[in-house]
Amino acid sequence: MAIEAGSIVEGVVTGITNFGAFVELPEKQVGLVHISEVADEYVRDVHDFLEENQKIKVKVLSIDERGKIGLSIKALADKKEGADGGHAPHANHAPGGFHSSPRPQGGRAPRDFHRGGGRFSGNPRMNASFEDKLSRFLKDSDERQTDLRRKTDSKRGGRGSRRS
Repeated sequence: MAIEAGSIVEGVVTGITNFGAFVELPEKQVGLVHISEVADEYVRDVHDFLEENQKIKVKVLSIDERGKIGLSIKALADKKEGADGGHAPHANHAPGGFHSSPRPQGGRAPRDFHRGGGRFSGNPRMNASFEDKLSRFLKDSDERQTDLRRKTDSKRGGRGSRRS
């Protein structure tokens, strides 16, 4: 069976890189699933979605003149949704039969402003009135803008030398 653009084939993941996964297809051909074609959601790390030696189904997107084969798992998910009448697949099931994690583990947690954890944490001004906090913010903001203006003016060559 010759592999051509638009066909759906089964393959085995042979390698995972930071930009995608290499998949061995029938007839010992190798194609690449780019990181943007792994899943419908944001993919920070391909390892969150695929493992080496995992069997997956992929859609052949393109074959260029040098024989490079572009593959997609995401295109299969779009096709399945259309065949099911628009129903989305299960939240933790990604196409190809593998499970996706809902969120990468290395992400930063949202700040909890009610417990203090921010710019003013550990500061005795936390019990200050709204007006005190506002005046402090305006003062800090003005200082930052002044510093920024000084830095950009020095890069431009001073205040009076505007370019036309």
